[in-house]
Amino acid sequence: MKHNKEISALLRLIDDPDHEVFDTVADKLLHYGREIIPNLEQLWEVTIDQSVQERIEHLIHRVHFQDLQQELYEWSHSKTPELLRGAILVAKYQFPDLNIPSLLSQFDKIRRNIWLELNNYLTPLEQVNVFNSILYNYYKLQGHELTEREPKYFFINQVLESKQGNSYSIGVLYLALCELLDIPIFAVDLPRQFVFAYIDTLHNFFSPDDEGVQQIQFYIDPTNGMVYTQKDVNAYLRKINANDREQYFVPLLAKRVIYKMLEELSLCYRYRREEQKAEEIQELMRIIGGQESDSNDEED
Repeated sequence: MKHNKEISALLRLIDDPDHEVFDTVADKLLHYGREIIPNLEQLWEVTIDQSVQERIEHLIHRVHFQDLQQELYEWSHSKTPELLRGAILVAKYQFPDLNIPSLLSQFDKIRRNIWLELNNYLTPLEQVNVFNSILYNYYKLQGHELTEREPKYFFINQVLESKQGNSYSIGVLYLALCELLDIPIFAVDLPRQFVFAYIDTLHNFFSPDDEGVQQIQFYIDPTNGMVYTQKDVNAYLRKINANDREQYFVPLLAKRVIYKMLEELSLCYRYRREEQKAEEIQELMRIIGGQESDSNDEED
């Protein structure tokens, strides 16, 4: 962006000691959006005062966050929000300059490797074994518990680079691959857990009006690929005294998965006493959260 007179005047006022003046300047600069970032970065490089540098850094972050809010709003209002795109937006909170083409290239390489090992004759469990072998043995993905409270494990780019993540970041990668490869694996809303269900559709071919009956074959923990039976899950629900169990076996929509991912990330920042980040994540949750009931009603 060129230095027009207004921008030059605003940039000169960034170091004004009057907070009201600075707030007015900040609001006007934010109005320019991402185009103002090169000007702010250039000013940062020639600024000696650390407090002014911090102001500039905060402004750059606000510009990125403002842009992210708009992207998330557009994603959540799209007809069929893609799960992988949602996870990329979560990662952009921490990595605003994320190299998305490179990330998608890494993702597609994993998809191709799995696709080469799949065929129509594999049973559901054999399909999952193929997935797990490639993700956890070949790529050596390592899952960490949410209780570790590490923000870095929530970002999908970090999973692809460091091969470490948690149930949400590895889980979103797993689900996105299943979606592209037509494997009927979906997230379900078990209390205090983020797990998947392999949901098969059984048909009565002697009935012309048969729409099929969905039946869960087994469950998968995305942290390590471990498979659980319905008996295992029922025992878990009894252990935590969970009621209304039917709701726990309904597949989650992409927006709900990303909402839950943000919710855990916010709790993580709260635990680490990074209150500003926790509040910003909750702002992102509110962008998605206002539509959750409507979206689920439409699916039903």
